[in-house]
Amino acid sequence: MAFEPYIEAARQALDRLTRDESASIRTAAATVADALDAGGVLHVFGAGHSHLLAEEAFYRAGGLAAINPILDLRLMFFDGALASTRAEREPGYAARILEREDVRAVDAAIVASNSGRNAVPIDMALELRARGVTVIAITSLAHSKAVATRHASGRKLYEIADIVIDTEIPAGDAAIALPGSAFRMGPLSTVVGAAIVHSVLIEAAALLVERGREPPVLPSANLDTTSQEDLERPLARYAGRIRYLDVPGG
Repeated sequence: MAFEPYIEAARQALDRLTRDESASIRTAAATVADALDAGGVLHVFGAGHSHLLAEEAFYRAGGLAAINPILDLRLMFFDGALASTRAEREPGYAARILEREDVRAVDAAIVASNSGRNAVPIDMALELRARGVTVIAITSLAHSKAVATRHASGRKLYEIADIVIDTEIPAGDAAIALPGSAFRMGPLSTVVGAAIVHSVLIEAAALLVERGREPPVLPSANLDTTSQEDLERPLARYAGRIRYLDVPGG
């Protein structure tokens, strides 16, 4: 069947991630663990489809409570798909997005951009680093090195971030040739990007446990054994720090 090569491509991409990026994931996880240990949070940002990784990390069953997704309507297709593409290329827009966020030097951040070439994710990394935040990039080096940057600095995301986790996604993202057609389909960046995000969070939680600290893990809200208190307890310590929380004191 036509879809089977895509599943195989995804499997191989995840195998490459385990083989090639374990050290980078471990380094990123240590940064996140240090931030949480010091009372900070992890900001997660992406433009275009990469914004899905910020939503994936936030308020996730089996994830961590200390996640601040940096979301923006213009970058999330609400004003139109092509408008989102234009917004992602807008110099200075990242600084305006960050004006409504509580960002502190103790925090860590993930900035996701498959191409790593557009102004907003690059500016976001620069703005976060200027505030003392360690920036972890999730990006495709193959794609990024195959295209020109659209940032005035002449640099790309991987050249700015403190830690780079390479998705190893091919340029163009689409992984397979459609049989009988010249078109390619099967994007992998979201599949691999989500695996990277959760790998970093799992490893960070394990490091906190090693340090004798309790990681702020969220249970599923859709289990009969999970109470409202079970949900609110890990979230409560981040009330006031994360924009989208709705807990007492938030």
